[in-house]
Amino acid sequence: QVQLVESGGGLVQAGGSLRLSCAASGSTFSSYDMGWFRQAPGKEREFVATISWGGVNKDYSESVKGRFTISRDNGKKMVYLQMNSLRPEDTAAYYCAAKKGAAGPTPELYGYWGQGTQVTVSS
Repeated sequence: QVQLVESGGGLVQAGGSLRLSCAASGSTFSSYDMGWFRQAPGKEREFVATISWGGVNKDYSESVKGRFTISRDNGKKMVYLQMNSLRPEDTAAYYCAAKKGAAGPTPELYGYWGQGTQVTVSS
């Protein structure tokens, strides 16, 4: 099993940057593919980015491609989401998630979730 705790959210102006962190506990963290998702009020949870267990394969939603970067440090059991050129439509609660085996954009396939961290982008 793995437990996840996100941090790094906050209030930022449009065009600004934030770096989200996800701290994992559990001895097998490096065997999990990891994902970031977000959910705005009244909307469904939305895929943002995934990274494979070794950090080689990454995937992004079209809405964040070129602006967000996912990375991980298996030695520190951390996953990061660097968010640049933020827009008001990026405002949401951001969640870190873990999945054994190949990850993808479907949140229902992820077995472990953090509690989320709020990102608010003002115009």
